[in-house]
Amino acid sequence: MMEFAAITSGITPIIKKYAPQAIQIIIKQAQKNEAVTKVLQELGLNPTQIPDDVDTVYVYALVRYGVFKPEAILNLFKEKVIKDYFWSDYSSNAPFKFVEDTKKFLNKNSQLKTQIKNSQIEFLGELDEFLGELEEFGEAFIAVAKQTKSSKFQPYPDWDLDVYPKEFKALMFEKTRLFCGRDFVFNAIQEFFTTQTKGYFSVIGDAGMGKSAIAAKYVLATRYPCYFNVFAEGRNKPEKFLDSIRKQLIKRCSLQNADNADLRTLLQKASEELKGQKLVIVVDALDEVEQEGNGNLLDLPQNIPDGVYFLLTRRPYNQETKRLILSPDTPVDELDLRKDEYKNFSAEDVKEYLHLFLSADKYKDELKKWITDRKITEDNFIEEVAAKSENNFMYLRYVLPWIAEGEYSDLTLQGLPQGLKDYYQVHWLRMDMENETNEIKVKILYMLVERGKPISLRMIAEILECDESDVKSVLKDWVEYITPKDNKHEKTTYYNIYHLSFLEFLKEQDKLAKCRRLFKEVNQRIDDYLEQRIA
Repeated sequence: MMEFAAITSGITPIIKKYAPQAIQIIIKQAQKNEAVTKVLQELGLNPTQIPDDVDTVYVYALVRYGVFKPEAILNLFKEKVIKDYFWSDYSSNAPFKFVEDTKKFLNKNSQLKTQIKNSQIEFLGELDEFLGELEEFGEAFIAVAKQTKSSKFQPYPDWDLDVYPKEFKALMFEKTRLFCGRDFVFNAIQEFFTTQTKGYFSVIGDAGMGKSAIAAKYVLATRYPCYFNVFAEGRNKPEKFLDSIRKQLIKRCSLQNADNADLRTLLQKASEELKGQKLVIVVDALDEVEQEGNGNLLDLPQNIPDGVYFLLTRRPYNQETKRLILSPDTPVDELDLRKDEYKNFSAEDVKEYLHLFLSADKYKDELKKWITDRKITEDNFIEEVAAKSENNFMYLRYVLPWIAEGEYSDLTLQGLPQGLKDYYQVHWLRMDMENETNEIKVKILYMLVERGKPISLRMIAEILECDESDVKSVLKDWVEYITPKDNKHEKTTYYNIYHLSFLEFLKEQDKLAKCRRLFKEVNQRIDDYLEQRIA
């Protein structure tokens, strides 16, 4: 067992040596991993073989959490009393008690409290926003504890301090699991927020170009309020956006008498509490919003107070679908990922993603075997697949697992689909959807298109007069594109198409004569079914 005080006394200078406090907001995961390994090795700790005593796991967690963090924060977590508080609250599954214990400690240590407040990291903010740091450390500890496979750390507590809205937490972590690059985007965002007193900044790109991942990564780094519009789950209405942002701002800024306030009032109240800080509200997938009328999407205000900014992401638009009219004194800028000037940057980011996938993803061994079997090098694989992807991350998230699972065992590197649309078409053909004997499979997918909202297995089966098992089998084949959602009251699962790009691909099939016939038949069956229910 290690001596806690002895090893933590030297941890700060070693971390500062390999991972000094970062100026930039986004730190690449590869940089973090490399820094963690070097710090652990200099401390005399094995990066992969972790003893299962509490003090050692705590130190490993402190290193994993602490690289690129301010010295003041490291000094806080190095305190033995904080470690004792943490283990006590961890063992009793009381994360919020750890928050209170930490605040009490800081209130008795005014010098350290002041150092943390003056850490000069924009996204740290006041101690009232310190929840994010405590949550991040707790999650680092749990990750290390799981590596030991020791029962003494189980059951793992739900270390959720409500830093992010629960409804978006899983989405954000999934989107950023192998995140890499995009420095040119974050630099442009930060330049706008630094040079303007307020305003709107939009990141624009086609489906699969990483817009949601950029938004999620920014939120995880800054812990600013956020809203992710998700068409498939019905989280894309102005009232839901307002309700979520209202709750976040009330909590973040301690707003009074704001339970029924509209967005303009909320922003004004929040701006009065900023005290020189910035407030950024991140809104993802503005193009997925469903809203009647001609006003700004999500009722975004034409003018906003100083110190308030919006970071928006959306697919390309025309003037009719843009729906963001701003007053002349509201600064606005955008970065279009499709522009030629960014293609080289995006291509390098895609290659870095492929490197990560081959070294860190669960499919890495199967992919490497696929590469070896075809007598090609990893570098050649990365270059060719990056070109095939057309800088589209969604393409990679689909194609790489399919390669690993043997779906492309009969293809050469050159035979892989070219771009996202070609991927959908190749997958459609490989699933034998053009075969007339599989028309029921096509109808099931078209049912999801024409229904337009979540639908149960039972309802699909009743409308198409087929077995529920057949419906379930088809949906399983297309699981990457279809999202299930349980209705607790009805104890029923409902299904909907998750990605708009796949929905649009299916709609385009209507241009083909055979598909038009099947679409028409599906619509007629829906009408007949609804008439029978009404009768």
